[in-house]
Amino acid sequence: MLKIFKVVAILEGISYLVLFSNMLFIKPTNLVLYKTLLYPIGMSHGVLFIGYILLAFLLKSSQKWDLKTFGIILIASLLPFGTFYVEKKYL
Repeated sequence: MLKIFKVVAILEGISYLVLFSNMLFIKPTNLVLYKTLLYPIGMSHGVLFIGYILLAFLLKSSQKWDLKTFGIILIASLLPFGTFYVEKKYL
């Protein structure tokens, strides 16, 4: 299950960055393309985010994460590049 969590962490981080890129670079130049891409990118990011959080809760006891480590892993999902940091340092 840890390998699945690593993959989900990387994919969640990538989807987060793609969502930001859509908002920052495509929205000002092409509003139609922005609206077209928003739903599929947002939905995939949402599913990956929920999967990341659920897998973190499932792995908490088997990996013996203390409260501080678990908190860092959860907060990292809210920060750009945070899941990449977690994947390198904690997984």
